Amino acid sequence: REAMTTVLLVLGLLLGLYALLYYNCIRGAKCRAQSSLRGKTVVITGGNTGIGKMTALDLARRKARVILACRSRARGEAAVYDIRRESGNNEVLFMSLDLASLDSVRAFAETFLRSEPRLDILINNAGGNLITESDGFNLVFQVNHLGHFLLTHLLLERLKLSAPSRVVIVASSAHRSGKIDFENLHKPVEGILQNFQAYCNSKLANILYARELANKLEGTDVTCYAVHPGECGSSLSLGMHLPNPAQVPRGKRSEHRYSRREVQSSPV
Repeated sequence: REAMTTVLLVLGLLLGLYALLYYNCIRGAKCRAQSSLRGKTVVITGGNTGIGKMTALDLARRKARVILACRSRARGEAAVYDIRRESGNNEVLFMSLDLASLDSVRAFAETFLRSEPRLDILINNAGGNLITESDGFNLVFQVNHLGHFLLTHLLLERLKLSAPSRVVIVASSAHRSGKIDFENLHKPVEGILQNFQAYCNSKLANILYARELANKLEGTDVTCYAVHPGECGSSLSLGMHLPNPAQVPRGKRSEHRYSRREVQSSPV
């Protein structure tokens, strides 16, 4: 009986320690902001799923005009419907943006600047851990960093005209494992480890860009932030476990249900 009591005591202490760590270190603080965003316009990339969709929903509930910049029209318009229904805000719109194509980024910026008179918040949220390439760059790096870099550059003057405004870049603590190697940064990668390294590199680029942009925008009333969202139950890990088609026997490839291009942490 004494042994059982000791075991239960140890288990209780371990459970208490886990709860302490979870609620103070892992879960992180919950945003409880209630201030109205009526009259503000927000662009959020990858706003049709995961972190992006939940962020868009909160902003819509606070009466912002929210533009979901997404690759998939079907998923984007479905998200618009959901967010409008849950928030009661009809000023939630879909605009097509494929960060894997720099031409698409330019087209999005042109359409936005022609139709929207202001931009108060730009949230560079979309990201992925893909393995293919586009526009001559590694697609992980392009979607996570280069596409957003170009998008921010093209929308910067509108942000300045709408100041006080802000740029929010969804980065990751994975940046600690990143490195900037200009000789190989653009090259395609294969396999889970190289793919994850490309992801880490892109997140480091996010952090460095946010810091430099904040310095350059000092005094303009446009502020810039890089944020680590913490551990989330999103589809980010899905792309990490996709098999490389080159490594799948030819007769088995039809069993691979998702292409790497189709799966992203926040589909764009």
